Order: sequence, then C-alpha cells, then structure tokens
Amino acid sequence: MTILSKQYVKLPIIKSHLKRTTQILAVNPTIAPLRKEASEIHIYVYDFNAAGLKEYELKNVQECFGFHESETISWINIDGLRKDDVEEICKHFNIHTLIMEDILSVGQRPKMDEMENLLFCLLYMLYYNEESNCVEQEQISIVLGKNFVISFQEEAQKDVFHPVREKLRVAGSKLRQGTADYLCYSLIDMIVDNYYLVLEKLGEKIEILEEDIIRYGNTRSLGQINSLRKELIVLKRNFAPVRELVNGFIRSESDLLEERTTKYFKDVYDHIVQANDLVENYRDMMMSLQDLYLNKVNLRMNEVMKVMAIVTCLMAPPTIIGGIFGMNFDIIPLSHQQTGFYFVVAAMVFIPAIMILIFKKRGWF
Repeated sequence: MTILSKQYVKLPIIKSHLKRTTQILAVNPTIAPLRKEASEIHIYVYDFNAAGLKEYELKNVQECFGFHESETISWINIDGLRKDDVEEICKHFNIHTLIMEDILSVGQRPKMDEMENLLFCLLYMLYYNEESNCVEQEQISIVLGKNFVISFQEEAQKDVFHPVREKLRVAGSKLRQGTADYLCYSLIDMIVDNYYLVLEKLGEKIEILEEDIIRYGNTRSLGQINSLRKELIVLKRNFAPVRELVNGFIRSESDLLEERTTKYFKDVYDHIVQANDLVENYRDMMMSLQDLYLNKVNLRMNEVMKVMAIVTCLMAPPTIIGGIFGMNFDIIPLSHQQTGFYFVVAAMVFIPAIMILIFKKRGWF
C-alpha cells in the first residue's frame, strides 16, 4: 500500500485537458488533412527464405523495386512518409490509388481492404508516454502481395517490430519457414500484443488512483479520473475496428492467404476481443471510481455537517440560559443572589455534558 502512494506522488497532473480532448475527438474525415512530410526516410529490406536472410538499408525507394518479382519473401519497411516516394513505390508495385490515399491519410479509421490481388490493412501502433501520461498512436499501413510485404510507418524512432526482426535472424524459425501471409500475420500480431503493454500501464494508473481516492479523494483525483477516461477513449477507438480488420483476413478468400495461416489470424482475433473486453472493464472501473469519489466527497460533507449540527445543539442550552438571565427584569430567580452567577454557569456546562453522553450512547458520533 505504501508503494502505491509513493508512485502516485510522481504522477504529473495533465494541465491541458481541453487540448487533449480536442486531439481525441476533433476528427473530421470529410476534410482532407495535411500531413507533414518526413524530412528523411529510412528503408529497410529483409529478404529471406528457409535457407537464409539478407538485410538491406536502402537510400531511396527505387532500390527496392527489384524485390517486386523476387522468388524469396521480401519485407520492405519504410519509416517516414513522403508523398512522392509513396506514389512512386505504389505505382511500381501496382498498388491501387485508393490504398495510396489511405497510406497518406491522417486520422484514418483502422480497416482492411482487398484490391487487385493485394491485401491492405491500416491500423495504429500504440505507446504509453510516461512523461505526459497519455496514449500516443502511430499510423501504420501494411500491403500484402505475392512474396512481399510493404509496411509504411510515420516515424522511425518508435517501432514494435524488433521481435519479428529477431525471429527472422534465427535460422529454422517458423517465420523463416513461412510465407508472406505469415509475415503479415506476425506484424499484426506484434501490434496487437503491444496493446496489452499499454493496457497494463493504464491498469497500474487506475490501481494507484483507486488507492488515492480511498485515502484522500481530493480534486487531483477527479482530474486523474477525467484524464484516464480520455485515454480509454483512444484505446476503444483503436481496438474495436481492429477486430473487424482481423475478421476481414479470416473471411477473405484471397489466394494470398493460405488456409493454414487463417488459424493464426483467429488467434489474433481472440487477443483483440480480449483487449476490447479489458477496455470495457476499465471503463466500468472508471465509472465506479467516479462514484467512489462522489461518495467520498458526500461522506466528508456529511461528517462536517454532523459536527456542525452537534456543536449547534450543544450551544443551544447555554444560549437560551444566557438569554433568559440577560433580560431586563428585576424579578429573575437567582439574579440578586451572590451565588446565582455560579449556578447559571454550572447549568451552561452541565446540560451540554449530559447531551454529549446521550449522543454518544445513541451512537451519533
């Protein structure tokens, strides 16, 4: 319990709540977004089969054209998007114009399409930023063709495909023995598996927040509740369409997908369904935490009102006694006696003391 409290102290408060809300909700697909072109691109090619693997780092997109008709399996990974380069590589690999527009789009909904003997899917890689306490997303487009897979990423700094590369470097690995559709499955599976890392981070934040609300329940907790609910919206927006995307691969009758690969996509489908259920559970927990916070505030208010009510009741008898003996009448009992003052003061103390005993016996405090 102490560890949770120490971790909570380190959590920064997100001040730009309104700005974050705008980033999450202000998406208009009818307006053509302006994508800032990358200053430079990085092209990595992994050309492999069961016998061996060759890795290339290319300087321009023209150098990867030779892998189009290769007999081996080629994974062309492009980090950084520039319109001219994307158009050139799409033209050479016979990628439809609509797919090219989706690759260059911003804020596109995750989806899967099948056009001209190519399978295309667009989804997001998610990362949790510890500094800003928010979920960051990077759009990635994957094109599956005969003996090749092309992946388009927005940034070169972030990537979840390192385990895939390591498997490719292992001789005799299942990935090296597989076909292009199995490579495509591996990339999507790695993206979905990374979703669970983000979920774990948010789960930790929710656990810490719950502990804080039980202990303190201040306005900082309410700010954290609102921030986490916004991040769950980001996850929900990404998880639900990916389920449809993977289901598209399962139902596809394309010749690019082997029957034995379908069962692997079913496994990914199970994972994304489970991830979506976890998001729903987290959303329910956030609603419960909000109710817990409100109950905590009401309970604190009730405690304050109870104390004030008890003090008011205890002060009522002395006030009445003082008011009676303060009236301007000559005939008031004990008013002209030498011990009258002491009797009045004793009554002012004795009556509240009796009231305290009665209140305590009845369990009012």
